[in-house]
Amino acid sequence: MNTPTSLLTERYQDRITGVLGCFDRVIISGSLVDCCHEGAMRAELVRRQLLFFDYGKFVNPRRNRLHDTARSIAQAEGVDVEFIQRSNSFRKEDRIAAIPAKRGTHPGLVHVLSAMENCTCYKPWHDRKRNVTTLRAASGRCTHYYFYVIDADYGLCCLRVPTWAPFRLQFYFNGHQHLAARLRRAGVDFRLQDNAFVALGDVARAQELADGLDATDLQRCLEHWARRCCPVLDEFPSGWHWSIMQAEDATDIVFRSPADLKPLYETLTRTAIQEVKADNVATFLGRNGLAPASDAESGSRYNLLVEGTRIRHRLGQPAIRMYDKFDHVLRLETVSSDVSFFKHFRKVVHRDGSTQMKFAPLKKTIHSLGALRELMAAANHRYLKFISGFPDPSSGSGELDKVTRTVRDAHDRPSRGINFFRADDLQLVLAVLRGEHVIAGVTVRRLRPLLPGWRTGRISRALRRLRSHGLIRRISHTFKYYLTSLGRRVFIAAQHRREATIIPALGKA
Repeated sequence: MNTPTSLLTERYQDRITGVLGCFDRVIISGSLVDCCHEGAMRAELVRRQLLFFDYGKFVNPRRNRLHDTARSIAQAEGVDVEFIQRSNSFRKEDRIAAIPAKRGTHPGLVHVLSAMENCTCYKPWHDRKRNVTTLRAASGRCTHYYFYVIDADYGLCCLRVPTWAPFRLQFYFNGHQHLAARLRRAGVDFRLQDNAFVALGDVARAQELADGLDATDLQRCLEHWARRCCPVLDEFPSGWHWSIMQAEDATDIVFRSPADLKPLYETLTRTAIQEVKADNVATFLGRNGLAPASDAESGSRYNLLVEGTRIRHRLGQPAIRMYDKFDHVLRLETVSSDVSFFKHFRKVVHRDGSTQMKFAPLKKTIHSLGALRELMAAANHRYLKFISGFPDPSSGSGELDKVTRTVRDAHDRPSRGINFFRADDLQLVLAVLRGEHVIAGVTVRRLRPLLPGWRTGRISRALRRLRSHGLIRRISHTFKYYLTSLGRRVFIAAQHRREATIIPALGKA
């Protein structure tokens, strides 16, 4: 595929109101340093002089404390704790979305859900062969609380709290909600629909704020809600370690109307499902093609969603998606649940204490969010550059509309459009398109033998109609006409469609 001369955002800038890139869905995982892995928990029990088989007695009081905390927080905010029998029977976000409309959008607790779900835990185990008692990681089930809160800086968020050690938290926030809060403080007008900005008063300022996500501020927010909803720091004083569990970075291209996006989007999705290969996806995501021994699964998938349609290109965990939102927002999105897939140039500390600057996997700490934002935005840009090279017949549909509808000339006389299915219109088009007219030009006299049965007056009126639609132009002080570039494209396309599509299709019928 040839390299495009311009991006879609440049080619259709008269139809676009703005382009904005920022984080969308971000999930942060919080781990207690004192018990985040088997060795840490074993050391904690040894420090407290507890037997490994007393592990349950150690954790039970902390579990009961979390139950009491959830009920007291909900009661203080006038909210009920809603227990869910089957947590995967519906989307929790859909149930919560309607609540702020009733309670208002002021900061505070919105709702609390509880559900019995799978979790990671530890279990005491005795090895009879070695006669050693220890703890080992296992899977189990415990009650999880979902605290839905509205934060002053990050909007509607969710903190998932398990009631069994190691108490691994999950904090969800949306980058668009965070940006909306910053835009309000900056006095920038905007209109946010769901998780997309459909109108922005100052796009450049919005992009500047989106690029300025501060990991230190995010950590303060995480620590605040963790202390309130999971008060165990007095038991595990080393505190929380926050890491990136999943991230999505979106580039939104906002079109003025659905009519501007729909024909282009249909072409992009139809072509992308055929043209984008696995090595292309690797290039989008910052890799120099696929490694010879790579076992990462890859592929493209086209989905029909409630909001519209989506195409997804996957390479292992990371993926790039393209879909339309609200019929006039084209979203390109890079997603990953393993951010260490991405590499960047950073300082690496070796085990012997030496350091080296080299390309290395991204660290999962939340302080890598700035670098991750740049890497994912670059992936979106590479994908945008690739799809900008697709042939775009949407502009041709606009030209076809121009030549098929009735227009009025300089004297306000109506001229009906060209109907390529009418025999006389097609006869006229094929006559005007003949090669001998390229140099000599089109005149009534030259067309008369090519249009048997047509009188001079009828040919003159037909040429005037073609001229009114911008398909031919007249040479000054003569009665000679030449095809315009629009006329040549339209006439050649009409001839090709008739010979390559219509006639063969009718023959089969």
